[in-house]
Amino acid sequence: MQNLKTVVMASRPNFLILSFSVVLMASAIANFQGFSWSWGLFAMTTLGAVLAHAAVNLLNEFQDNQSGLDFITVKTPFSGGSGALQLNPQAAESVWNSFKVIVMALILLGLLFVYLKGWQILPIGIVGLAVIALYTSKITKSPLMCLIAPGLAFGPLMVMGSYFVLTGEISFLVLSLSMVPFFLVNNLLLLNQVPDLQADKKVGRNNILMKFGVARSMYIFSVFVVLALAIFLVSIRYFDLPNITLLGLIGFALAVPMILIVLKDHDNLEKLMPALGMNVIINILIPALIALGLWLA
Repeated sequence: MQNLKTVVMASRPNFLILSFSVVLMASAIANFQGFSWSWGLFAMTTLGAVLAHAAVNLLNEFQDNQSGLDFITVKTPFSGGSGALQLNPQAAESVWNSFKVIVMALILLGLLFVYLKGWQILPIGIVGLAVIALYTSKITKSPLMCLIAPGLAFGPLMVMGSYFVLTGEISFLVLSLSMVPFFLVNNLLLLNQVPDLQADKKVGRNNILMKFGVARSMYIFSVFVVLALAIFLVSIRYFDLPNITLLGLIGFALAVPMILIVLKDHDNLEKLMPALGMNVIINILIPALIALGLWLA
């Protein structure tokens, strides 16, 4: 029972709602465009997204425990790992086995989607599995890949993949709106790396903070927020979406104080904490608000 609790903690359940929010946005786009889809497919798509998110978290926890990283990080509610394996080291094998079981489930679910909707989903699934498998061991050693891989996974891959499972098609509107979580989720990981900077250096990671420094990286962070907002507004204009879709701006309003904090107080963890919290809320809230706007439309 204790090992099961450790596995659940290592999957970081509090953050898995992000996957649901992203799938909800994809389904709302399909509904707005008039596609008929089943709630059964929606449930399976959501399950696949949440399992993929849990898988990358479990592997990250397992590998960071092996490297010793999570023993030296500064723990915050948003970064530094869950601490589950540090509290119960003997559960490491259970975490590893759980990861393998989830990956097998994802492969089976992917094959079912291929059978139901077509082979076109295969490239999305293969790239997604590659990101899961390589994120901690390889991707975190490349500044550029470390910067964009999270957004790629939760943006184009998850949004377009979910939409394709529901509709059997790909659309430019989906691709355009998927760039909103692309930039936002990139920022989610980028800001969470700030408290871990010194610990990450000790285990050989090489992210954008190390390449450009924290201060300059916070300008990248700010530009990503602006790009997410810009593509959101351009998508509404170009694809003639109803004005109620502008509900998403409520989430972007939170980004203003967040940007002011990260630019001014990036070197003070205590003052940075509110921005870390806002970043999580923004990532979950904006896709959900876009979805709500499209559903209401």
